[in-house]
Amino acid sequence: MRNFVQRGDTLDVTAAAAISSGDGVIVGSIFGVANVDAEIGDTFALDVVGVFDLPKVSALTISVGDTVYWDNANKLVTKTAGGNTKIGVAVTAAANPSPTVNVRLNGSF
Repeated sequence: MRNFVQRGDTLDVTAAAAISSGDGVIVGSIFGVANVDAEIGDTFALDVVGVFDLPKVSALTISVGDTVYWDNANKLVTKTAGGNTKIGVAVTAAANPSPTVNVRLNGSF
C-alpha cells in the first residue's frame, strides 16, 4: 500500500516541557506515555496505545472498565471529564487509597 505511513502505536512529537520516561504527556489532543526523557524542544517517542501503570488521584476508586481521563494540571488519572482529556479505560481496579491504576490507552481520542 503506497499511502501507508506508520502503525501509529508510537508517535514522534516535540517536548513543550521537560519530561521523564513514563510521564503522561498531552500534545494537542493526543495523549501518550513518554518512552524517554526529553528537554524542551527535543523530539521524543510517545506511546499512544498499550496498557500503562499511571498515577491516579489517591482517594479515587476506579473499577475495571471505567472510562478515565488525564488531569494535566495535576498529572493524574481521574474519572472526571470536565476540562480533562479522555485517555482510555481502566483494566485493573484501584481502591481508595492507591497511587496508580493500569490504563489501556486508546490512541484515537
